[in-house]
Amino acid sequence: MSQTLKLGIPKGSLQDATVQLFARAGFNLYAGPRSYFPSIDDPEIGCMLIRAQEMARYVADGVLDAGLTGLDWIAEHEVGSNGARVVSLADLVYAKQSFGKVRWVLAVPEDSRYQSPRDLEGATVATELVRATQAYFARLGVNVQVEFSWGATEVKPPVLADAIVEVTETGSSLRANRLRVIDTVLESNTRLIANPRALDDPWKQTKLENIALLLKAAIEAHGRVGIMLNVRRADLDGVLALLPALQRPTISPLSDSDWVALNTIIEERTVRDLIPRLKAAKAQGIVEYPLNKIVL
Repeated sequence: MSQTLKLGIPKGSLQDATVQLFARAGFNLYAGPRSYFPSIDDPEIGCMLIRAQEMARYVADGVLDAGLTGLDWIAEHEVGSNGARVVSLADLVYAKQSFGKVRWVLAVPEDSRYQSPRDLEGATVATELVRATQAYFARLGVNVQVEFSWGATEVKPPVLADAIVEVTETGSSLRANRLRVIDTVLESNTRLIANPRALDDPWKQTKLENIALLLKAAIEAHGRVGIMLNVRRADLDGVLALLPALQRPTISPLSDSDWVALNTIIEERTVRDLIPRLKAAKAQGIVEYPLNKIVL
């Protein structure tokens, strides 16, 4: 009898970015607008859409074998879970709008008298990340009233709260609401997490390790491209001096012993400046090609 790995896909802001990441990793994942059970072109994986805020709890409880969620929600779960833990298998730095980390920041109105977290003694702080925020202020020894926010947190100061703890990727929403950041509570990025008991199953452990490998390889390839070119041996040093490489360029002999082929990986943002310089250094047959995965 075939086995199935129960995998949680984050519903909401991370959903589209996760589907795109899986596509680059080689998995065609389709989430219909009304279904909570996305299809995937791997018969050994059964997917379910779960809010990122709840993912760690369902993985820890064994409802899911594994799932993707943020370090922020893992921390929120573990603060109040009485020891129920999950295992992190892969650190995947991608978010809703970019391939970077997000920050949960402590913010107050621009004209507020509060200048530091310790100035908030006795104040009210609104956030969706209640437990982690309480733990943050406890570490500082500052007594505040932390209230759960159901949304639109940025509009609550100064009438409904003195300060907020809110997630930000670009800071644009905070600036639009005339809020000033006074500290970072925590940084977060997406993690592939697993239930410890699932990892006791050799088949599930291998399956999860393979998924983690492919997802990390897709992350590594983001923003990079491959470059192939031909160059005379006499001009090789000049070309190599222009080429930053992931490790070292691959150099292969051609049928004409005076020429070599060179293959390397570079940052995509450098290509438009690099190709004219390579041509000026007497490289020929320059080809740029996209990358889906880089396995380190």
